Amino acid sequence: MEKITAFWVVRSATGRCQRYRGLMLSILILAYGQLLAADVVTELNRFLCATHTFSAEFEQVTLGEDGRSGRPMRGTFLLSKPGKFRWDYFQPYQQQIVANGKKVWFYDADLEQVTIKPLGNAIGSTPALLLTGQVDLDRDFLVDAQGGNGGVRWVRLVPRLQDSSFRYIKLELNNDRLRGMELADNFGQVTRITFYNSRINIPIEASIFEFVAPDGTDIFENL
Repeated sequence: MEKITAFWVVRSATGRCQRYRGLMLSILILAYGQLLAADVVTELNRFLCATHTFSAEFEQVTLGEDGRSGRPMRGTFLLSKPGKFRWDYFQPYQQQIVANGKKVWFYDADLEQVTIKPLGNAIGSTPALLLTGQVDLDRDFLVDAQGGNGGVRWVRLVPRLQDSSFRYIKLELNNDRLRGMELADNFGQVTRITFYNSRINIPIEASIFEFVAPDGTDIFENL
């Protein structure tokens, strides 16, 4: 009887030790995850605060619900705080998205039409608004780290509003540099943008962020 009792005590102690180690490991993993998230969010805020202008070439690919990708789109991107940015798509067809801090023009050269929206209503159409200083990240989004590899890390922004036109936006950061963006909409499409040859805080003329519609263009304005 004494041997059985002693064995039960040892086994119970061993079980408690295993549960204790498991609990401590879970706490350490959780703490590490929180530190990593805080570090990535800090890096994002540092990039946003330190970047006044940004220019880069880009490649954009859209994946459908079936995972198939459309034709790659290429062009240039310019940003100037507060509220100004410009996407120029050159391949495979010409499009422009231009914002002057108050409104955004969406121009399609092939269709010969431009749609104009107030700046605050356009974030679902162009995630560049996140970078312009016009959006309160803490107020409008849930922000969390998504891990990374080799110094490259992702941070995901999930809109707090239930009726948002997209499910999340991811930003790829590397040493306080923006490397890429990913936008998932509510129709199952994912758009991925990769930036290269980027430059930060170079002078950019304000006139670049004004759009003048070519003659014969149909204009649709959403106020």
